[in-house]
Amino acid sequence: MPQVLEAIGTFRPTVSGDVSCNPATLARDLRILVDSGYSLDRVTPLDMFPQTGHIECVARLSLADPAAE
Repeated sequence: MPQVLEAIGTFRPTVSGDVSCNPATLARDLRILVDSGYSLDRVTPLDMFPQTGHIECVARLSLADPAAE
């Protein structure tokens, strides 16, 4: 995953998403993306596995200032 986060920081798409089933790794990855210039727009939890403790999360991020390099 570090290579993917590095590639996102290099290519700087205006909108990016992150899907995770682990809140700890989601928080870690979102911190890296926010530190590289993205804003967290929203996080949506999805209960795809009812009657278990597993929750999927979908996060949407956008480049805070697309003109900044």
